[in-house]
Amino acid sequence: MPQEPVSVLDFEAIARETLSGQAYDYYAGGALDEVTLRENRAAYDRLSLAYRVLVDVSRRDLTTSVLGQPVSMPVLVAPTAFHRLATPDGEMATARAAGAVGTIMILSTLSTTPVEAVVSAASGPVWFQLYVYRDRKATEGLVRRAEAAGCRALVLTVDAPLLGRRERDVRNRFSLPPGIVVANLLPEGYGEVPPAIADSGLAAYVASFLDPSLTWGDVAWLRSLTKLPILVKGIVRPDDALRAADAGAAGVVVSNHGGRQLDTAPATIDVLPEIADALAAHGHRIEVLMDGGVRRGTDILKALALGARAVLVGRPVLWGLAAGGDAGAANVLRLLRSELDLAMALAGAPTIADVTRDLVRRTPSG
Repeated sequence: MPQEPVSVLDFEAIARETLSGQAYDYYAGGALDEVTLRENRAAYDRLSLAYRVLVDVSRRDLTTSVLGQPVSMPVLVAPTAFHRLATPDGEMATARAAGAVGTIMILSTLSTTPVEAVVSAASGPVWFQLYVYRDRKATEGLVRRAEAAGCRALVLTVDAPLLGRRERDVRNRFSLPPGIVVANLLPEGYGEVPPAIADSGLAAYVASFLDPSLTWGDVAWLRSLTKLPILVKGIVRPDDALRAADAGAAGVVVSNHGGRQLDTAPATIDVLPEIADALAAHGHRIEVLMDGGVRRGTDILKALALGARAVLVGRPVLWGLAAGGDAGAANVLRLLRSELDLAMALAGAPTIADVTRDLVRRTPSG
């Protein structure tokens, strides 16, 4: 183990030593046999980069925009829950890290810090990830709070009508330590994750409070509540991406919830190009983002080439938080930016516009 971490995997090794076993397993684990969790990573290895040569790459430009908001690189902070398990400042530390590197943080509904405090700590844009509760008045209030706090977009998660069975959490009887709550829902009485008796406390929370009856019609209901752009997160099929566009979504996030919901769901990088192609073929110009398994700059390059506007990273940021708070998380993001910069140079793609589909090949074994 080097003194200074030089890769995301190094940060994960530090986090494994720093976090409690229960917290590490909660962050790291996936559903059932964790097939999709592994495939999210393995799928990148089945893709090779057919680099260009004799291209002037003496100057590179990684800047882009997402929903019209400029970012220093096509890497956003994915919504993940319970950041105070990793660092005392929780999601405020994450917001500071995202701002320090010039990108967007997406704050989870299941934040351990109120949305107002997180936006106040941020120096860059914050989006709000939304779970829809059975109590629609509570959900409506949450949307209005996020908008009033200054969030710039809503990211509606649609792949969790129930919580995937995460056997690491079941074995650990996962629950939140005293003093850590779902801060955004505390005023409505939904802030406490129940202690686990025979299963994960989070699974019991989701089954009790989140709305499994959510349908495409509810996207229109959500649009009626806010002027913020809405992205639909949890898409792995082209037809669902088209439904999202038809429902008025400003974008989709190709995501299988980090392998934490339906095990054996496809790896996101595998379905990304067909989703991007379907939207383009039907004339939809909504933005396509992607998460799942991003650990290297070459992963980001492949995702951009296959149709993503940007990628979202979740677990790597958590590893950074555990290793060094906001400075650690910022260092993870800087590391990914540096790796992407190098990958673009070596691939003969000095700007984001030069990252095109022809750079990617599927290996014979893939």
